Formats: sequence, C-alpha cells, structure tokens
Amino acid sequence: MTAFLRLGSANAYDTALRNITERQSALANLQENLTAGKRVLRASDDPTAAAQAERAITRLERIKTDQRALDSQRNAISQAESTLGDVQDALQNFRELVVSAGNGSHTAQERKAIVGQLQGLRDQIFALSNRQDTNGMPLFSALGSALAPFVGPQGLPTDYTFAGQPGQVAGNEVSIPYALDGDRAFMHLPQRDGVYNVSLTNVAAPAHALTTSGVTMTNPTLVNGSAYAITITGVDTTSVPGTTTVTYDIAENPNVGGPYSGSASYPSTSPANFAVTAMPGLSVNIQGAPAVGDVLSIDPKVSVFSVLDDAIRDIGNAANSNAATQAVGQALHNVDIGMSQLASVRGQAGDLLNRADKISSNQDKRSIQVESDRSRAQDLDMVKGVSDFQNQQTGYQAALQSYAQVQKLSLFNFIS
Repeated sequence: MTAFLRLGSANAYDTALRNITERQSALANLQENLTAGKRVLRASDDPTAAAQAERAITRLERIKTDQRALDSQRNAISQAESTLGDVQDALQNFRELVVSAGNGSHTAQERKAIVGQLQGLRDQIFALSNRQDTNGMPLFSALGSALAPFVGPQGLPTDYTFAGQPGQVAGNEVSIPYALDGDRAFMHLPQRDGVYNVSLTNVAAPAHALTTSGVTMTNPTLVNGSAYAITITGVDTTSVPGTTTVTYDIAENPNVGGPYSGSASYPSTSPANFAVTAMPGLSVNIQGAPAVGDVLSIDPKVSVFSVLDDAIRDIGNAANSNAATQAVGQALHNVDIGMSQLASVRGQAGDLLNRADKISSNQDKRSIQVESDRSRAQDLDMVKGVSDFQNQQTGYQAALQSYAQVQKLSLFNFIS
C-alpha cells in the first residue's frame, strides 16, 4: 500500500508540473500575440494563414511599387502638358507679332524690329521642345530619342529633324506613358498636316499686287511631299472681251508625276481670285494681278520651327507691303495648323493624367481589399485575444495554487 501511495504522489506532482508548464507556455504565446497584434507570428502557428498573409503582403508591395512608378510618370506627363501650354502661349505671342508686322504703315526697319522679337520667341519654343523632366529625360521623346530630340536648323531640304522613334508609348492597367510623342507635336508630315509655305518671285518688271492663300489639302492620299514652282506663262485680256485668262506651268521637285499645267479665267474688271488645283492633292488660291514671269514657290515644311523660321525670314526680307502681306498670310495659316497640332497632343496629355487619377483610385481600392485579406489571415481579434489571455492567466494561477496544495500531501507531513 505504501508503494502505491508513493507512486500516486509522484504522478500527481509530474502532472501538476506539466500542466503548469503548458499553461505558462500558452500564456507566453498569448502575451506575444497581444503585443504584436497578430494571430500568426510564424508559419508554424497556421501554415495556411501564413501563406495567405505572405501573398497579400507581396501584392501590397507590388501595388506600392507600381504607385511610385505611376507618380513619377504622372509628374513627367504633367510637366510635358504644362510645357505644351508654354509653347502655345509663345506661339500665340508670335502670331500677334506677325499680325502686327502685316500693318501696311510699317516701314522695313520697323518690320526688322519685330523680327527680332519673333526670333526670341522661336528660340524659346525650340528650347521648350527639348525640355527634360526632373530625372533628366526628355519630355517629348516619343518611343525613345536622344537627350535633345529636336535638332536644327540644318541644311535644306530637311532643316529640322526628330532624333528618335516617332510614336506614343503604350500604357497598361497600372501605368501611363512617361513621355509624349514629340514628333506628332512639333514635326509635320505633308500627307497628314499639309503645311506648305508659298513665296513669290516676280521676274517681270515692277512689283505688283499678288498674294496667295495658304495651301490646303484636297485629297491627302495623293499628296507626295514634293515642292512645286508655279510659273505664270500667259495673261490674256483680249481673246475674250471682259475676261482675263491666266495660263501657268507647274514644275515638281522631286518629279513624281509632273510637270503640270493649267489655266483660269476671271472678270477683267476684278482682281484675280482663282484656285490652282493641278498639284496632286493640293490647292492654292491666287489673288491680285498676276503677270507673266511671276513664280510661286510652294515648299513643304517639316516642323513648327521651319514655319517660324520662314516667317522670320520672309517678313524680315519683305521689300514692300505686298511681300509683307504674303509673308504674314502664310505665317498665320501655318502657325494656326501648328497650334491645332499642339492642342491635340496637349489634349492627349490631359487624357493620360485623367487615366493616372483613375489608376490611383483603383490601386487604393485594391490596397484596401488586399490589406483586408492580410488582416483576416494574420491579425489578432483583440477582444478575443484579451479574453483568451485573461482566461489563460486565471487557469495558470489556479494551476499554481493547486500545485502548492498537492505539494503538501506528503507522508513526512504526518510523521512530523
């Protein structure tokens, strides 16, 4: 009987100690969870929940990375849009000065003074076209370009070039392009934009009133980008009484389908006003008093800068008010085309900024959802955690008190 009592006492001691140790360990774990605010601190706590939390954390970090990249892209496009606004303002100032230069009361010297201001605006616009963002990358690099995308002036016929690959970088669901298509903003294509400058040369004796409209496209698919020279070959005022008939030849360079020729008639009592439509896909109106030997040179312009240079040259070299009127009319027509082109690209920049705002909003919503997934998998329900800790603490204290009582149950207590 004594051996049985001794065995029972030892087993009771071991069981009590084991319970105390387990409760102490559980209490320590609960305290660690409460301190960290997490239910899963290590993969062994809950392998499935730990894997879900890790995936959610990875997605959150990716969203943060995408958002940082988007912020950089948004800043670059915002700066590009602002720069286009500066270019448009400068072009508007240029246009106003050109209108002023067309004042018939101006002398050649006064027009040259205006040309000095025009030159300053041209230099400003060219510098803006090569502006870089805060990272030193060009704002108008299109699909990729040199650090200075626009090069010029150079020798004719291509006085300005775009040192890059034209086109617009594509965006996706989490990003927008980091640059705008500078080629589309500042460069011209004959088939797309139809920008030509018409200059007049009178080889017949004294100067007379003769001007032209801007060149317009009648069929873009026929435009080949050649330059043209229209030479007045005849002015007949006698064959048909009261009617003046003008004949002309058109040389093409480079020659694709020319040369061409044509004629037009108008009442002798009125100034001439007829359209020359023999050029493939193009038309220009001639007004005034054409004379045999008059030559109209029609040259395609490859860029906004070319248009500005031509305006500066033609206005500055205008020998009389008729030449100044012609130069001013051509400049206004072509500057308006350039401003429309810039407005289109600026509108595209606005669309990209709107898209960036929508992407940011979507990413914020996605972050909230992913954070909720992580929290469900990893975070501790604090109310339940505190309750469990208090219960465990109570059990631990009870175990300690119980052991203290069991420890007194010894035969030696009775012997003594």
